[in-house]
Amino acid sequence: MKTRTRKQDKVNIITLGCSKNMVDSEVLSGQLLANDIDVVHENAKKDHNIVIVNTCGFIDKAKEESINTILDQVELKRKGKLDKVYVTGCLSERYKNNLETEIPEVDAYFGTMELPLILKQFEADYKAELIGERLLATPKHYAYLKISEGCNRTCSFCAIPLMRGKHVSRTMEDLVKEAEKLVSMGVKEIMLIAQELTYYGLDIYKKRSLPDLMNRLADVKGLEWIRLHYAYPSKFPMEILDVMRQRENICNYIDMPLQHASDNMLKAMRRQITKSEMDELIAGIRETVPGICLRTTLITGFPGETRDDVDTVKSFLQQHRFDRVGIFTYSHEENTSAYELEDTIPAEEKEARAQEIMEVQQEISFEKNQEKIGQTFKTLIDKKESGRYLGRTEFDSVEVDNEVIIQTNKKLPIGEFVNVKITKAYDYDLEGEIVLAS
Repeated sequence: MKTRTRKQDKVNIITLGCSKNMVDSEVLSGQLLANDIDVVHENAKKDHNIVIVNTCGFIDKAKEESINTILDQVELKRKGKLDKVYVTGCLSERYKNNLETEIPEVDAYFGTMELPLILKQFEADYKAELIGERLLATPKHYAYLKISEGCNRTCSFCAIPLMRGKHVSRTMEDLVKEAEKLVSMGVKEIMLIAQELTYYGLDIYKKRSLPDLMNRLADVKGLEWIRLHYAYPSKFPMEILDVMRQRENICNYIDMPLQHASDNMLKAMRRQITKSEMDELIAGIRETVPGICLRTTLITGFPGETRDDVDTVKSFLQQHRFDRVGIFTYSHEENTSAYELEDTIPAEEKEARAQEIMEVQQEISFEKNQEKIGQTFKTLIDKKESGRYLGRTEFDSVEVDNEVIIQTNKKLPIGEFVNVKITKAYDYDLEGEIVLAS
């Protein structure tokens, strides 16, 4: 009896948006591989016949990029270069009905929590026993570890709960297993991510359990750096800092999006904190962990924002001298409570305000980087580019923070640590030379 043969499918996953989406794509790829389905991320060879677009629906720019990417893949399908196009992620979760009407050429749309349904398209089974079996989209020496899903906060500008649902923590046992698996794959640095890290454990352990989790992860042999992203300032559990100070492999780094500094705006944004409380919190953090790197994110152009509000943000930055700052312009998102407000500030003015604020931070960043000249830092080598090596210190996360530029004739192994003495400093990057161990 003849067996039927056909070209084996090869799946390309295109990931848009944040690191949490990247982890979802990695988990999906791990499930496909476990079902003997060939899968790659962002395939440059273009030898795939199926595409899954993992979309972002956070703000207008992200939504536009997601839609354009879907349209590009649909066009490739129309030309016969693809057999199937699937769409998943936040945009699909939020606008599935609209997308099915507007772009019907997509073979199927899936929400953020419908991984088993995606697998059914490939006649594949969801394997619940897989923990940490991910095809990394990052270089093999670092990875993101998503400790929870969803968010219980009610920030007026944010559509994340609409797309990701309520907060659901993962168990410490599963997270430790996944960390151990990642280390066995060569990972040296893990970045803890969630919509809101500090809420971890309240649902399953009935208390804020991030400090306990940090201690458990710090015990994982071979894990050299653990980094915290997306900590909410209101009711911040200071015990986190005690663990950070005590454990050498937890980076003295915290990413805490504050969003604004004006009490009027903080109240309108429903941030559950005042400027004076943030002042006190920042002082407490720096007193507990001297030398900690503080990163924050701000929003400008929120409905009702005045020039005084912008000036308050600039003064706030000058007062606290954050190490890293990112800034978004306000995006008017339907079904959020802020959508009831009138979005009267023009896009050009929002951008101008963002630029004005970042100019203040640029000067602070330059001054803080200048202070590092002559100091030596343990540096993780990320890549070689244009004949030079690029690395990061414990005070720098991937893509969003400083890089350390290293000019050397020596061959440096990617994913290993070296000591670098800083010789030059720029607005957002450092330059240095290798210091050999004595």
